[in-house]
Amino acid sequence: MADSQTLMNNGPDSLTPSDKKLINLLSGDLGLSPNPYAELADKLALSESEVIQKIKNMTETGLIRRFGSVVVHQKSGFTANAMIVWLLDEDNVDQTGEKFACLPFVSHCYRRCPAPGWPYNLYTMIHAENRDKLDNMVRQMAELSRSKDWKVLESLREFKKESLRLFT
Repeated sequence: MADSQTLMNNGPDSLTPSDKKLINLLSGDLGLSPNPYAELADKLALSESEVIQKIKNMTETGLIRRFGSVVVHQKSGFTANAMIVWLLDEDNVDQTGEKFACLPFVSHCYRRCPAPGWPYNLYTMIHAENRDKLDNMVRQMAELSRSKDWKVLESLREFKKESLRLFT
């Protein structure tokens, strides 16, 4: 792999075939493994430390900006999932969003600009083991926010849950 400075100067054009294969493997499922980088190293005919160094270089140069996980909530025991949209006063939305983001059952919390016919400015995604627990979570959030206007948009069906695959 090119060094960090070369990557910063030349970007993706300086990636080797091995780098591209690593990025491709990282953009897929790593699986549940105590040593995922060692498994990647085996697939790339590299050492685990070489794989880790490549990832560090790509992160330092911005070629990799973040690592994320995709959790299939239903398979994890969370059968009641919903997005709750909130209409909050502009001077209260950031403070409420920070409170919501600290709740353990909130996986996503976003401030959004209202749209014509859709005035909601804070969006939260919550996950519960059942509908009763979900309802309790919504009540807790409503009390915390003191909002009188929110909507619960329940997940009915999941259409897609996969990561972008690069260099296929």
